[in-house]
Amino acid sequence: MKRRPILLFAFPALILMLLASERIATLLLGRYAASPAMWRIWLELHPTAMFWQQVHLGLGGSMVLDAVILVAAAAACWGACRMRRPAAFFLANHVALLFAGLMIASSSHSETASTVAAFPLSNGLQVALMVDFTWQNSLVLVLGFAACAYCHVAFLRETRLRGESPALRLMTLRRDI
Repeated sequence: MKRRPILLFAFPALILMLLASERIATLLLGRYAASPAMWRIWLELHPTAMFWQQVHLGLGGSMVLDAVILVAAAAACWGACRMRRPAAFFLANHVALLFAGLMIASSSHSETASTVAAFPLSNGLQVALMVDFTWQNSLVLVLGFAACAYCHVAFLRETRLRGESPALRLMTLRRDI
């Protein structure tokens, strides 16, 4: 079975799309501040990108720089999923899963600020004591675990095929001699 780069790229692309959609919603909210629909969309996407917003502030608040970072990350993930070496796509999917977990953990305190205690880490990142497992967060995590499982299967299959090829050649050489 041949490895499919689009399946390997699906989960990192989902995470990047969530980040990009939150940035786009923020931009549109600035243009259409009186629209209740824009507020609803922004409030739905806002908690998922709390970590990204801290990075955004650290970079000076430039939306252009945010777009460049997202495009560069998408290109790097796509390139990693198309590489011959399995370690690149393996790493891209697992980093995306860790980033998704960090986004969920850092955004949990924004749901109910009065009932969920949050504490700051040494680098200033706010982490909640409770993690908010809404159906959206759970869906993202399940998709992430499925993508990582696919990476493991593809990695192990390629390793097994690489191991079988020299053994088959040795067996053929023994038979010919």
